[in-house]
Amino acid sequence: MSFTRETDHGTPPAIVTGKSVTLTIDGQSVTLPEGTSIMRAASLTGGSIPKLCATDNVESFGSCRLCLVEVEGRNGYPASCTTPVADGMVVRTQTERLKKLRRGVMELYISDHPLDCLTCGANGDCELQDQAGAVGLRDVRYGYDGATNMGQAKDQSNPYFDFDPSKCIVCSRCVRACDEVQGTFALTIENMGFDSKVSASQGEDFLGSECVSCGACVQACPTASLIEKAVVEIGTPDRAVVTTCAYCGVGCTFRAEMRGEELVRMVPWKDGKANRGHSCVKGRFAWGYAQHQDRILNPMIRASVSEPWREVSWDEAIAYTASEFRRIQSQYGTRSIGGITSSRCTNEETFLVQKLIRQGFGNNNVDTCARVCHSPTGYGLSHTFGTSAGTQDFDSVMQADVILVIGANPTDGHPVFASRMKRRLRQGAKLIVMDPRRTDLVKSPHVEAEHHLPLRPGTNVAMLTAMAHVIVTETLYDEAFIRERCDWDEFADWADFVSEAARSPEAIEPLTGVKAEEVRAAARLYATGGNGAIYYGLGVTEHSQGSSTVMAIANLAMATGNVGREGVGVNPLRGQNNVQGACDMGSFPHEFSGYRHVSDTATRQMFEAAWGVALDAEPGLRIPNMLDAATDGTFKGLFVQGEDILQSDPNTKHVAAGLAAMECVVVQDLFLNETANYAHVFLPGSTFLEKDGTFTNAERRIQRVRKVMAPLNGYADWEIVQLVANAMGLGWTYDHPSQIMDEIAALTPTFAGVHYGRLEAEGSLQWPANDAAPDGTPTMHMDGFVRGKGKFVVTDYVPTDEKTGPRFPLLLTTGRILSHYNVGAQTRRTANTAWHPEDRLEMHPSDADNRGLKDGDWVTLRSRAGETTLRALVTERVAPGVVYTTFHHPETQANVITTDYSDWATNCPEYKVTAVQVMASNGPSDWQQNYADQARQSRRIAPLEAAE
Repeated sequence: MSFTRETDHGTPPAIVTGKSVTLTIDGQSVTLPEGTSIMRAASLTGGSIPKLCATDNVESFGSCRLCLVEVEGRNGYPASCTTPVADGMVVRTQTERLKKLRRGVMELYISDHPLDCLTCGANGDCELQDQAGAVGLRDVRYGYDGATNMGQAKDQSNPYFDFDPSKCIVCSRCVRACDEVQGTFALTIENMGFDSKVSASQGEDFLGSECVSCGACVQACPTASLIEKAVVEIGTPDRAVVTTCAYCGVGCTFRAEMRGEELVRMVPWKDGKANRGHSCVKGRFAWGYAQHQDRILNPMIRASVSEPWREVSWDEAIAYTASEFRRIQSQYGTRSIGGITSSRCTNEETFLVQKLIRQGFGNNNVDTCARVCHSPTGYGLSHTFGTSAGTQDFDSVMQADVILVIGANPTDGHPVFASRMKRRLRQGAKLIVMDPRRTDLVKSPHVEAEHHLPLRPGTNVAMLTAMAHVIVTETLYDEAFIRERCDWDEFADWADFVSEAARSPEAIEPLTGVKAEEVRAAARLYATGGNGAIYYGLGVTEHSQGSSTVMAIANLAMATGNVGREGVGVNPLRGQNNVQGACDMGSFPHEFSGYRHVSDTATRQMFEAAWGVALDAEPGLRIPNMLDAATDGTFKGLFVQGEDILQSDPNTKHVAAGLAAMECVVVQDLFLNETANYAHVFLPGSTFLEKDGTFTNAERRIQRVRKVMAPLNGYADWEIVQLVANAMGLGWTYDHPSQIMDEIAALTPTFAGVHYGRLEAEGSLQWPANDAAPDGTPTMHMDGFVRGKGKFVVTDYVPTDEKTGPRFPLLLTTGRILSHYNVGAQTRRTANTAWHPEDRLEMHPSDADNRGLKDGDWVTLRSRAGETTLRALVTERVAPGVVYTTFHHPETQANVITTDYSDWATNCPEYKVTAVQVMASNGPSDWQQNYADQARQSRRIAPLEAAE
């Protein structure tokens, strides 16, 4: 794709009313929706009205006075950005008087602006420069004598962009973008008149302010006042490729803007249906890991993890991998090896890994990190609704009247969706937050939750059942919906269960720690407040009762009729970019793609016919079962694509022991991660910038990933898997990921209508996309549940086996932070560490005082499983008795603390509830220091001379 800017129509589209008006613009008759601005009307009909303060991702402002027009029959010269079209209106956008007025306005701007265009980083990509040419300005009558705003100091504190107030024209676009698009309200216009200037927070620098570095202000700036450092250093881009972000489950679409083979910037694409032209600090700026010096670009092998790595050719690495896997199976049996797919890789790559295991290894020993985060979603929603995914698209939140957020922190984990949610809340929707922490959604600028239910970790089911108690006993349920769409007898059984006095808010108050009157008020609001939408995250699924909680959420939605239309639904917020896709592609040991059990004869025969081999009808091993079998001596080989189980999975010592017991661990990744400490083969992976394929986001949206640059390692990840498969004699012949998608579509009913041609033409599709839903399915269950009748499931509260007591009196829960992603392998290799250089342990002041601790002290965090050391962050974000930490830095080893307890239905680990004790420490523990020494030893790479 050659480089052209995206078209900017100046103002957003009109709110659809169904009415149209006809007018004349410069002699051309046009018909447009009522409410369209004259500026947008002119742009849509091929014209162009000069502008500076206007841009179509924020509301019109009318301050720059450059977009004046003449309207027949009206006095004066109205601003075209703030003037709506009207029936019969006659508009002239270019007259001699308008030319003179615009040149005069532009003269005033230029008279207080540095004329350093030839050396400016935005030269050739500057709207002020363009508009000066558009109005025909050729000289400026005003000199630089007297006061000016030039010569002000630059703010270069932000690692990704600079702010030069000398080049600011005070158009307020950055301020409005921060307010309207991002919703942080971190910028303001300080002072008045000639002294007006943009200010971050209360006169702070950008890094120290409330700015979250989403980039909306940079994107909105029409000059070089706000500009990416990369643009200054590399130069303006000369081509662009549209692709999909490889961070969280929102699935933002970006224009990767290049100069030659060098990435200059990632600009959120306005036509991206998941992000609508917005972004966060990770997707917008944190892509530098792709060229980081830590990245491994050559294959490596070693006979023992005590030896240094030896760089080898691709041929030798692939041949060694295949021969080792065959040797192990010959010695220990077919089921002695398995693999792990990645939620960071594409659908096509994930599909090939599970195919390699089923067709090539001859077993179903395949698992994925998606199971250790969201498998309860699949189990719970498939049982209640009939599908294993969320019900809505992201746009649906703009129709919600009540939003219930449970166990999720969207402003940190899914920030672009959170910005849209906050916009809806500013419009008047009500918010209920159910979370042990006081997240930013509880209270932030212009947003405050109507109810915050800070429940004790592990009591989700009890809390949701108490809400159901209120809805049923106060007859707030939607009987008509239930009788039409659900099984009434099952509802009656469920209603009897939740109505019992033991499940009332008063009865569970001592258990959850939440006042009964707050629970009752929240339940009434959700049931009676209009369209009720539920959004949940890992704080729901990563519990011993994760599946029960998902079904309890579904029960609430069905009982109140909040399923099957816009503005409602049950919506899991997926953690990684392709968690949904990894699940869809058959990454579980008991399911083929499309969530069909391996024991189903008809399904298995379909795959056998396509792949030409007999397939195992017995479910394989999950990750913890593989590790158990390894320590027992029966599981000996593992292929790990794009996953770091040693850092991300629970009970680190158990994971390490399992890996150490294996004879061949193959890691395919970008960096020598923690799991690679125990690997025998390292196959260097490719980044999302270096491959073609698709990701599927949290709203079931399948989107194209397009290759922006050639793979630095020589191969895309799907090609590496094919090399391994063919070395094992499978004879795969894929030339492009589109052929893999064709195979997926042929074997997966929900993907039957998906192919690259459609994705190129339409941008994206939401599954199911097939003959029954040819245009995809933005909203599920509109005419009925996929399973037929919605199923109410009795969800009894069963306390976790992880109990607090005198030795371990506190409850630890874990989560993420805005600037980092998952285990931090990518973001730690970017400037995002400026915001979060280490994991900290959040403690309530009362808990800290009781232990003689203060903010910044080193503390030991100990559980029944192990201990680690990190520094304390004393804050009232957490309730007394609860501590919280992130898991982005391997030095912390937070999962040394977590236990083996897991969800009763899916084995999803219980990361969110661990009984712990916290005590003062002098610094990192001996275990951490020993681990760091061992990791350094394991990452040694032999000099090339030795390898030869």
